[in-house]
Amino acid sequence: MTVNTQPSHPVSASNPVLKDIAIVKIGGNIVDNPEALETFLADFHRLEGRKLLVHGGGVMASKMATQLGIETKMVDGRRITDAETLKLVTMVYAGWINKSIVASLQKLGCHALGLSGADANTIPAKKRSPEPIDFGFVGDPDANDINTAFISLLIENEITPVFCAITHDGNGSLLNTNADTVAYSLASALSKNYRTTLYYCFEKEGVLKDVDDPQSRIASMNKAEYEAYKNEGIIAGGMIPKLDNSFKAIENGVSEVIILHAKNLLTKQGTRLNR
Repeated sequence: MTVNTQPSHPVSASNPVLKDIAIVKIGGNIVDNPEALETFLADFHRLEGRKLLVHGGGVMASKMATQLGIETKMVDGRRITDAETLKLVTMVYAGWINKSIVASLQKLGCHALGLSGADANTIPAKKRSPEPIDFGFVGDPDANDINTAFISLLIENEITPVFCAITHDGNGSLLNTNADTVAYSLASALSKNYRTTLYYCFEKEGVLKDVDDPQSRIASMNKAEYEAYKNEGIIAGGMIPKLDNSFKAIENGVSEVIILHAKNLLTKQGTRLNR
């Protein structure tokens, strides 16, 4: 394989046209369902153009923690990551899940490379402050620090990066990072050189007014509408950090964010977010 080491498409007045890229995040409930994951990966493989996959795995990590007698502690839907939990999530996210997804994509003919944020310094992060809540070994990445040159090098040479939700602090410590945040950070960073669409794929039809009614999907939403829904209690729980990240991504230059059921990746039917 001949490796192209030249910049793919610098942004300038003489080169205003950006290439498209899809940043796709798949949630833990799909990852933990072999049939649903197989269907999703086949669709992801068929998704045309440049693409990158980010996966979660919290459901499997919680199950394994129970089996090993490690207590799972959560605050506002976020995992408290002590030293033992960090070992566990690294083994689950960066090990079994990541490499299983890569193997499945290779089977389909998608030339994939599994990565954590520590690999090639792709996603450095800052350990979160213990105030007001000590989340332990949890990292918050900055889109400006992401190694977009290396990621673009892979993509432009037809290698599909597959990122797990493990980052690092630059001082030898791995950090657990919310997978939605990893996806938003990658999308924001790559939007400087690509026209970027961020897809959050999970087990619901999109953002729902009634979580138990798939027909209550909100087709589109801007930030003002989101704030109104949140104030009314229509949007709550784990959907709030997902939408917060989505609107941050749009503010940082991402062209579009779509929240959708994993089975709708190719039809792109879900909730479209805009300014």
